[in-house]
Amino acid sequence: MTLLPVADAQARLFAMAPRVATETVSLAQAAGRWTAAPVIARRSQPAADLSAMDGYAIRFADLPGQWRVIGESAAGRAFAGPVGPGEAARVFTGAAMPTGTDSVLVQEEAARDGDTLRLSGEGPPVLGKSVRRKGLDFNAGDTLIVAGERLTPARIALAATGGHGELTVARRLRVAILATGDELIAPGATSDDPLTLPEGNSAMLAAMLADLPVDVESLGIIPDRLDALTAAFTGSQADIVVTTGGASVGDHDLVRPALEVAGGAVNFWRIAIRPGKPMLAGTLGDAVVLGLPGNPVSAFVTATLFLRPLIAAMAGARHPLPRTLTATLAESLPANDHRQDYLRATISNGRVATAAIQDSSMLATLARADCLIVRASHAPAAQTGDTVEIIALA
Repeated sequence: MTLLPVADAQARLFAMAPRVATETVSLAQAAGRWTAAPVIARRSQPAADLSAMDGYAIRFADLPGQWRVIGESAAGRAFAGPVGPGEAARVFTGAAMPTGTDSVLVQEEAARDGDTLRLSGEGPPVLGKSVRRKGLDFNAGDTLIVAGERLTPARIALAATGGHGELTVARRLRVAILATGDELIAPGATSDDPLTLPEGNSAMLAAMLADLPVDVESLGIIPDRLDALTAAFTGSQADIVVTTGGASVGDHDLVRPALEVAGGAVNFWRIAIRPGKPMLAGTLGDAVVLGLPGNPVSAFVTATLFLRPLIAAMAGARHPLPRTLTATLAESLPANDHRQDYLRATISNGRVATAAIQDSSMLATLARADCLIVRASHAPAAQTGDTVEIIALA
């Protein structure tokens, strides 16, 4: 069976993923969501010419002075009248420049005796220096955030300053996670059988989604029985159902047949990727089903490349795929085969080095990694000092 290239699998996954409905929420609820519509500035920022320093607002034409101080302008409490020739107004950082003024004589360059002001510094002010002009940041009507951008803390602050208290975003998605395998026991549980395995994939996946606008439901550990797995599929009301384990071709790998018995369909299966080849994707009613490998490192890599991007795509993200960066190799790498590789690696002193053993069962290696090196299928050998593509890990 021909393996599906990673990019093709991602494209097919996005094509079958429905966009979820939108809702309008407060800024406090908008963090981590994706904008469903452009955010347009309702006001200009600054709304008037403001002083960027403490000092005195003057008319540049009056240099070299001296001036008579006739009042002051503070943030939120502007000087009411105009400033005429030979006059100045005390001004504070963030305060409106009084009518008639165009420059700031900063406090450190000024000497004041009563209401008389003169230069005391080495040089006079520069015309317009230390003045933040109206609309310096943005003007009313400007697009502050385009549709499909994620609402980071900085973008939320931008929307607030632009006059918005609410934003239209995609609703939160419901994600159900289940693990399959007769050998699995709950984390922290004990067993007399030394071959039992604590089930850590569900907790790992929930942690990987903690920063996303999703509500995670754990369906627990499902035994390797067709009826039990079919019932788990049938009873779910989630937007995305994620399974770990049982997606390969063994006699006890039942995710694919259970999905079909439950009325679902497999869209694609088996990816040209290392680790994570057995992953499958399909649909069940309106839900998307992702069958991730049971191997924890494989589950992590496929969740990074498929599950998180799927959530972003369904929520309307413009760029749902993980961001890649470049790094310099600290070692040589052999030529790659037909499967795209994701190598656990660490960065030190600006250089990236792979873990010595890349066996996909080794969670300790994953826990120490701070990035994945991306090696395209059939990539030629790489040498120390070459540039490689990486995905940073939190």
